[in-house]
Amino acid sequence: MSSMEVEESKSSAPAASPACPPCPTFEIRKWNAVAMWSWDICADTCAICRNSLNEPSIEYQANPSPNNSNGLSIAFGNCSHVFHLDCIQRWLKTRSVCPLCNKEWDFSKIERIPGYSNAGG
Repeated sequence: MSSMEVEESKSSAPAASPACPPCPTFEIRKWNAVAMWSWDICADTCAICRNSLNEPSIEYQANPSPNNSNGLSIAFGNCSHVFHLDCIQRWLKTRSVCPLCNKEWDFSKIERIPGYSNAGG
């Protein structure tokens, strides 16, 4: 993902052959490269809220609270599936299995989303 400003030059590059019209040249005046960090997992989206795992959960974005920062954490299951912590906690109130594979849910680890704190991103 990058954004750039491109200005078309009035001059043209040499044509490949006399029958080919001249090709325009471009000068890049500004280019903002964006780097993305990703978990060491196959999925980059929470299958429960459908939001990126690199961002807070939909629930946390709708109701940010310094008293409940579970939407700023990622829960890894022993089955290798990953969800926002608040999403899987809400799911586990009614079921005890992984929403994707139906195996009994066990937490293998919980990690904070990099770049986010209780006060927000």
